[in-house]
Amino acid sequence: MGKASPFLLLLVGLGFFIASYNLFTTAMQNQGRVSTDQLIGRSALSLPTDPLVAMPNELKKARGSKRPFHVALTATDAPYSKWQCRIMYYWFMKVKDIEGSEMGGFTRVLHSGKPDNLMEEIPTFVVDPLPAGMDRGYVVLNRPWAFVQWLQKAKIEEDYILMAEPDHIFVKPLPNLSRGDYPAAFPFFYIKPSENEKILRKFYPEDKGPVTNIDPIGNSPVIIKKSLLEKIAPTWMNVSLKMKEDPEADKVFGWVLEMYAYAVASALHGVQHILHKNFMIQPPWDLKVGNTFIIHYTYGCDYSLKGELTYGKIGEWRFDKRSHIRGPPPRNLSLPPSGVPESVVRLVKMVNEATANIPGWEQGK
Repeated sequence: MGKASPFLLLLVGLGFFIASYNLFTTAMQNQGRVSTDQLIGRSALSLPTDPLVAMPNELKKARGSKRPFHVALTATDAPYSKWQCRIMYYWFMKVKDIEGSEMGGFTRVLHSGKPDNLMEEIPTFVVDPLPAGMDRGYVVLNRPWAFVQWLQKAKIEEDYILMAEPDHIFVKPLPNLSRGDYPAAFPFFYIKPSENEKILRKFYPEDKGPVTNIDPIGNSPVIIKKSLLEKIAPTWMNVSLKMKEDPEADKVFGWVLEMYAYAVASALHGVQHILHKNFMIQPPWDLKVGNTFIIHYTYGCDYSLKGELTYGKIGEWRFDKRSHIRGPPPRNLSLPPSGVPESVVRLVKMVNEATANIPGWEQGK
């Protein structure tokens, strides 16, 4: 057998190179096409530093013109709800027009069924509460019903909505963190679908897929396309009511029942969320403000005068929203003692700034 010519060997080698290159690039492209299950991290602890790393490349690049979102929060006409809404709206107005913001309009969705004395101070849309007794003393059940009514009746110019809560404070301007049909949400460590599969299967049957399709989230904070929320909201309402009627779900889920209901309703519609750990912080457990957008002051902050956390025991220094059920906190709250985390100090300073600048604060409106 004769030797192959150098030219022929060169052609064969080039052919192998091209075939190997195509195989390699195809494999890499397929690796980049992340499945929906891979796209959404299932544990707050396993999230990458950059919450967008796991997103398909085409969604990462979908950052063209501004995509404004409408900020909506449900509220009651109780004094406890009112003062939180006033602080929240103050900080919304303060940061909404700063560079980097995609914040659009704002609505307090008031589910008392009648106007109150904040109508002129805060843009408000009045909706009906659930029929008497239907919430079984769990007032949060009115939230999904309020969103159903608002979405049906109100004129909302923006294509996206941020579902927020009265005890949220905007630390800085918030961009639209959602991408395409993937809403953005905050992962809550205590929403654990896999650990509650037996209960959740009553509302998310096996033919819908694995229980890991249910994201570890609540409805807030969530930035979502209005068209998607219009589909999810009625299901969210119905699942919430069914869960409340189920003794086992009611007992196990307790005060986070409505959060589980939103997560289930989203999964029933095939909607999964991009999880953003830096969406918000929750003092006193989160110690630094860092690169976050929202402070959520749902937990009480109790400290000794030495700056030691005394959670579960009233501290020598404290800030707890539940200390002000009947009316607003006074202006110029005392700052925390030395050694208290930055997040708590920042929270109190932001509350003080808002109350110092909101007219008629001491009267409580």
